Amino acid sequence: MKFARLGAFEAEKPAVMVSETEAVFVDHLIKDWNRSELENGAIAKVQAADLSALPKVKVADYRIGSPVARPTKIICIGLNYAKHAKESGMAVAPEPVVFMKAADTCVGGFDDLVIPPNSEKTDYEVELAIIIGKTALYLESPEDSKNYIAAYSISQDVSERHWQIERSGQWVKGKSFPTFNPIGPVAVTSDSYNPHDVRLWCSVDGEKRQDSRTSDLVFGIDHIVWYLSQFMELKAGDIINSGTPEGVGMGFNPPKYLKAGSVVETGIEGIGSITSKTVAFKR
Repeated sequence: MKFARLGAFEAEKPAVMVSETEAVFVDHLIKDWNRSELENGAIAKVQAADLSALPKVKVADYRIGSPVARPTKIICIGLNYAKHAKESGMAVAPEPVVFMKAADTCVGGFDDLVIPPNSEKTDYEVELAIIIGKTALYLESPEDSKNYIAAYSISQDVSERHWQIERSGQWVKGKSFPTFNPIGPVAVTSDSYNPHDVRLWCSVDGEKRQDSRTSDLVFGIDHIVWYLSQFMELKAGDIINSGTPEGVGMGFNPPKYLKAGSVVETGIEGIGSITSKTVAFKR
């Protein structure tokens, strides 16, 4: 099942895709695709319902929001593709590199991406997003992880490299600007998606910059969820950005960073694609 949230910002309604272009609203069954509903079995409830008689709507007639409402955590795994670590000038870590970004960076996959004031080093990063389905804490093994994953989606883990690298301290500084985590267009439930060897890519202004497969992950999806649960309580609706492959703007010589007017298209096989237009911040 592919689910989505359609409508104006902060007024989205939960929906289920019935084709690539049409959906049905399911707000008569659940309030939203959010923490409380996911924790209480929203996916199973909607999957068990007969949706065939519901009126279909054209997705193109609506804004497509984040497929998860108001996540309380966005957890990121850094340097999780070996070639990306190399282009960053860093060694592959013996354990996952973990950092956070502000949860309210999460926006719809077609919303504008706002370049911060005076930024000359705003960068793109295609990532497979893991959406947690129920509380996970101290899992016994990576094999247990699949029982706690609700769905997968596409994240664009935007970074401001000056604040991330040159301003000391935690990477969170360069990751938490408003709009810095477009996600969507849909979430694909884990019972219908195999994330372990899918293509992911990112183009800027039509130029393919990133093109890889999740089979190149240093630490796999199940390992990531298990590992995080050893020191963090994962809750339904939490988003985990699993890492980005080589080809980020920082890795080119000279670097190829985003600027106002750039168009960033981000895709993952079996999920779809999202497109963000970059705009300059205006007071």
